[in-house]
Order: sequence, then structure tokens, then C-alpha cells
Amino acid sequence: MKIIILSFTSCFIISLFSLAQVNYQPTKENLQARQWFTDARFGLFIHWGVFSIPCCGEWVMNNRGITVKNYTNLMDFFNPVAFNAHEWVKLAKDAGMQYITLITRHHDGFSMWNTKYSVFNIMNTPYKKDVVKMIADECHQQGIKLFLYYSLLDWRRDDYPFETGRTGQKSGRKGKGDYASYLQFMKNQLTELLTNYGSIAGIWFDGHWDQTAPEGEQNRTSRIDWRYDEIYSLIHKLQPQCLIGNNHHLEPFAGEDFQMFEKDLPGENKGGLSFQQPSALPLETCETINNSWGYNITDTTYKSNKELIDYLVKAAGHGANFLLNIGPMPNGAIQPEFINRLHYIGNWLKIYGTSVYRTTGGYIKPQSWGCITQTQNKMYVHVLQSGSTSVQLPQFPYARISRAYWLKNGKPVQVAIQNKNASIVLGNDDMQDEDRVIVLEVSNEN
Repeated sequence: MKIIILSFTSCFIISLFSLAQVNYQPTKENLQARQWFTDARFGLFIHWGVFSIPCCGEWVMNNRGITVKNYTNLMDFFNPVAFNAHEWVKLAKDAGMQYITLITRHHDGFSMWNTKYSVFNIMNTPYKKDVVKMIADECHQQGIKLFLYYSLLDWRRDDYPFETGRTGQKSGRKGKGDYASYLQFMKNQLTELLTNYGSIAGIWFDGHWDQTAPEGEQNRTSRIDWRYDEIYSLIHKLQPQCLIGNNHHLEPFAGEDFQMFEKDLPGENKGGLSFQQPSALPLETCETINNSWGYNITDTTYKSNKELIDYLVKAAGHGANFLLNIGPMPNGAIQPEFINRLHYIGNWLKIYGTSVYRTTGGYIKPQSWGCITQTQNKMYVHVLQSGSTSVQLPQFPYARISRAYWLKNGKPVQVAIQNKNASIVLGNDDMQDEDRVIVLEVSNEN
């Protein structure tokens, strides 16, 4: 944000601060929640709703130009009899995930809970059960934190300022946007979510970018004032510990408690969405197992176990959490390709979890050979590149390595420090793991 602001006009600087919760001071509970979030490192993203029925992703309404009238018919077909909240939460827990981020209302406007403020909701489907409540109850029961995804934009409502939006232009709306009305609607729904479902760990906003120029443009000023001062203040008042993140693809606004990167590691921009720089806030990156967020019956481009473990480890090497997505099927079942990969990662974390959880990013950024995670007196060297026989750590920040060994079996590893460079000899170890982890017990005592 600092680099971008210098090239913007003073008018934009003023408008930017009108978007934020000015003079925000996080509470003690919020700061403790931030630390917990930083330590957690791994979560489950769940994209699920009536958009799952056409089986081609969560953007089907926009991509196919389906009108509000016709899209509403999907509500009559949503009856996920295979949905099992206990098994979903258990799957996340067994995968080593510490939290779940659940879609409550996506851009299509369908609410997955018993809301009083929209008839387009789960209680008016043949299923007639509050999915958010069932997931919340199971999370509280099984000790998994719950974050709630909430869309700021809406392809359905007339009072959303769709005239200036980048998406949802073929939904057949003929009314006129009224943001004051839409803002009150969002406040009402957020109050429900933060009042009726117990402790909520965070709110995950999305859709700000609908009212800006495309990512990468110099001026991404919002065409509307979202009144984040009011939205964020409401959340922090209702649940002070609740963390706020906003997937606006910009550097954080005042009042936000963590920063996310969509389909990119912090500081990288391979996906074309992450031009922002990492901030001092807790960080998170989200990614899919295939190439779709919502269920897509033709998308079989599944990432391998190796690719997913590399992403998890590199995220930790950047000091970020990894939020890994699944898109359950319309009937509520989770496809086996997702289940198998989550089980694999969970088993891997049983061995290597200490090198991921409660660590900070390495003193150097991830390299071609792998990356580093750290605790106060241990450095974990993750060798992700197959065939590597040695690792060089330049400008090594410690004076002494008292012990070096493989995390998996405790066998010693040869290491030496010379001229502030640490050299690790991997040798011809027989481990075929996706990530060979070396533990360096370090200190600055001679």
C-alpha cells in the first residue's frame, strides 16, 4: 500500500480511510486470537451451496448469465442428504487442520443458515436444515475454530450497487442500487452469524474487487464507500476476538486482523491477483486441490500430495497459514480425490507437524531447494527438491549449532558454520519423503 499510495491522489487517500475502521485498537482477546491463528498454520476452506448443483463451479450464475428468476429454481433442488457435519469436521481434524472457513453466503446471494433477512436460504430448500449451525456445533464439539466466509457483493439483490460492479451484469436486475439499504442488510446478517452460532474465530470477506479496476491497475479505488468503519466496528463489538480478513487483493485496511493471498504465496504473484505486499499482520494463503473452488464435475486437474505438502511447507516458510479448499458435491458428499489427499497430509503432519505448527517463517525466503521454518531454539530445514545432496544457508544468524538431525528418525546430519555460512551435507539418505526435514538446534552462545 505504501508504494501505491504515493502515486495516488490525495482524494484517494481520504476515500481509503473512509473505508477503514479508523483508530482501531485490537483488544487483548483479539491479539491472543491473532497469535493462535499464526500458530495454527493449516485450515480447511469449504465452498458449498446451491451453486454446486450445476457442477461447474461457484461462479456459474455469472459465467452462464443466469437470471435471478431462473437461478432461484436451484433452491428447489438442493437436498444434500449425504451431508454429515460430524464427518466433515472430523475430516479436517484428521488432516491436521486447526480451523474451518465455511461459505455462508457467496456472490449468488444464497444464505446457508436460518436467516430472517432473505428468503433465498437453506431453510426454504427441501433440506430445511441450518448448515451453518450444524457445522458450528461440530466445530465447537471437536475443538476446531470456525471462520465464516461472507460475500460483500451480490448478483441477486436489487439494492446492491450492481450498476458499478464488474460482475453479475446478466442477472436481469432492473432496480437501482441503494447501498444504505444493502449495508443494513449485511449488518443484519452479520449480527445473526455473530449472535446465534457461538464463538466465531473470524469473518472472511470477499468481493470488494467487484467495485474496483482490475488487479494490477495503478488506481484501484473502490467506486463505492463500503463503510467498513461500520461493518468492522460491528463485528469487533459483537465478538472482540473475531478476526477480520478481506480478500480485496490490496494491502490491509485499518480494522483488519489478518491478510490473505488468493492462490499465491505471500510476496508472489503467479496468479495475477496478488500485487499487494505482505504486511505485519498474520498471513494466510488459500488454494484449491484442483482448479475449482466450488464443485466442478469436469475439473480433474488434481494437485498431487507432493504439490500440496510443498505448498503447506512453503506457506509456513513465508510465515503464512495454508487454507486448503474443498468443493463438496451437491448431495453433501466429498469426492474421494479430496478425502484421499487430506488423509495423506494428515498422516504426513503426524510425523512432521512440529516443523509447521507454531513456527515462524525462515530467516531467508523459500529457495529452489526448499525453505526454513523456525522456533525460538530450533530451525527446521525443509528439503523439497529431490536429488539435493547439500544445502547452503548464507548469512546464518546463529553462532552455534549444538545438534543437527533428521526429524523423522533422529539420525545425525553433518553440518558446519564457516564465515557465517552454514553448510549441511545431506549424504545419500534413503528417505523418499516429499519433504526431508532437518532439525538444527541453534543458539548464539559460543
